[in-house]
Amino acid sequence: MDSRSGAPPAPLPSGPAPTPAPHAGAWRFTVPPDDLSVPQVRHAVRDLLRRRAAPLSADMLGNALLILSELVTNAVRHAALLTPQIGVEVALDDHWLRLSVEDGHPYRPRALAVTPDRHGTGGRGLLLVKATAAETGGSCGVEPTAAGGKVVWAALPLDRL
Repeated sequence: MDSRSGAPPAPLPSGPAPTPAPHAGAWRFTVPPDDLSVPQVRHAVRDLLRRRAAPLSADMLGNALLILSELVTNAVRHAALLTPQIGVEVALDDHWLRLSVEDGHPYRPRALAVTPDRHGTGGRGLLLVKATAAETGGSCGVEPTAAGGKVVWAALPLDRL
């Protein structure tokens, strides 16, 4: 269910590059749940935002690509068994950039707190997404899909250059 309109989200078309969605300012594409998809998505979205002349400073673009990389990595690592294709949406309007990653796994992730008893470097991707979005004045969240999966998203304000 699309929280903005109350309608179910449009199906995600397959393809190697972003294609315009039915409504202006949004591009949707799918990628396989594979580690190689992470840099492919990052490069495709970077190129899309440059072609669209999105008003993003180098720092804000870096933050957006970091968030996107974490979201796609999480979908690849944690939802691949139940997800034949990972959906990616980039929505851009006059004030916001919204990055969304959809997978077929029903588990709703939580940002894990950093504690002294946690060892290793994994498991804190969503915490990084949350902190980076908040630092830029944005937000993030998780929404269920009608098919039983989820969309994890982050919305970042565009720079006033």
